Amino acid sequence: PQKPLNVILLGIDSLRADHLSSYGYNRLTTPHLDRLATQGVLFERNYSAHVPTTSAYASMLSGQDCFSTTVVALRHRGGLPDHIETLPEILKTQGYNTSCVGFTGNPSSRGFDEYLDYPSWGNWAEGRSPKAEKLNEVALPELERLASQKDPFFLFLRHMDPHAPYLPPGPFERMFYSGDEFDSSNRSMEPVWGFKPFCDFFADWMPPGLTDADYVTAQYDGAVAYMDAAIQRLLTRVDELGLADNTLIVVNGDHGETLYEHECWFDHHGMYDNVLHVPLILRLPGKLPAGQRVSGYSLHQDLVPTILELAGLKRKVKIDFDGQSLLPLVDGKRASNYSDFYITECTWMRKHGWRTPEWKLMVALEPDFHFKPEVELYNLVEDPEENRNLAKREPGIVAMLRQRMDAHVQRRERETGRTNPMFTNLNWHGSSHEGAFESSQEAYDTMHIGSVGAANKLQAGGKGKTKKKARKR
Repeated sequence: PQKPLNVILLGIDSLRADHLSSYGYNRLTTPHLDRLATQGVLFERNYSAHVPTTSAYASMLSGQDCFSTTVVALRHRGGLPDHIETLPEILKTQGYNTSCVGFTGNPSSRGFDEYLDYPSWGNWAEGRSPKAEKLNEVALPELERLASQKDPFFLFLRHMDPHAPYLPPGPFERMFYSGDEFDSSNRSMEPVWGFKPFCDFFADWMPPGLTDADYVTAQYDGAVAYMDAAIQRLLTRVDELGLADNTLIVVNGDHGETLYEHECWFDHHGMYDNVLHVPLILRLPGKLPAGQRVSGYSLHQDLVPTILELAGLKRKVKIDFDGQSLLPLVDGKRASNYSDFYITECTWMRKHGWRTPEWKLMVALEPDFHFKPEVELYNLVEDPEENRNLAKREPGIVAMLRQRMDAHVQRRERETGRTNPMFTNLNWHGSSHEGAFESSQEAYDTMHIGSVGAANKLQAGGKGKTKKKARKR
């Protein structure tokens, strides 16, 4: 009988697809992931429909949308609802050993046997931050332990290198930058330092006196390149352990990142495509074709059904997923899993919207701290960088897209028997302010991220609330 399939899922935080060389970026940031893509399948239009981290992983690890998971906010209160089964919980019922590295305590990481942690943040005072190597120091021994067992395994690794702080070690910090980051005639960092909600966070990890915003983007790209090299160490060990032919490797971003675009500096605010468009690469020799690129649309919720079908568990697992397997797209039997889809963000702004191949509608559910208009509309064909808001010029298209979005929301509310969680998460911001903000100025004056340590606590949720105790190595 054929051995059960092992699964290694690399969940990469804040990795925007357009900064991978395999997705067309002009900088060679990801030579090793590019090679992985030539050995498997790359999905060109894979999207994170529910930004940010907690909601994205809730969908990625359950195969469900936000109406089913009820998770839309970074600071989600409470755990996943009992009716949701996560991928580690599903695989455990099929005899799998399951381990999670770097995501202890988040509501969306429920159900693993083992939780292991590593230093995944860093600041300027501590120096350069070798996040990916610290992950490997924990992940490689765990991989070896799992490989030594008779049962199949699911290993989830959460990489943090592209997430601020961007502090890649040498030589990666200068790999894509040859300028003078302290040039006094360069004023590109002035609005960044002047953004009150985030200025203390930036000061905690950016060089004092920094004037050139291009330097920060180069640090992001350097962090991606550094992580790419560290991932190759993991892939090498998979080969050495004789696991490659029977182990599905998945690389997926949870959401992208805003660098200097849209005045939403160096974090993941908003629902512009630089935040929604994330990479997805799958490799499984003999079962998935090598070097194939799939152009149809896919979402996080499609990953779990795809993994279960590849593992031969589709008929054994009786779950009605919101997502669909991607294998018909790979086989050429279906062009796309979606033509248009619902999008949400509940990190630093509470917004929802509707995306089609041509248009993107974004509607604010309360005023945001970037002082953006309530309604934004972009023509993604003529303006792919989303710089020209056409909402006032094209009221008919706004009305059409809003009608589609509202109809989808109402249908999903009927199907789940629950109110859209975007309408009920009124304390999503985690501040002392009660309920929705009444003005952008109120949001700007209230919200403040503080130090790197404070940012870490926002993501950690209820550390230690997972069923099994996390251990460090």
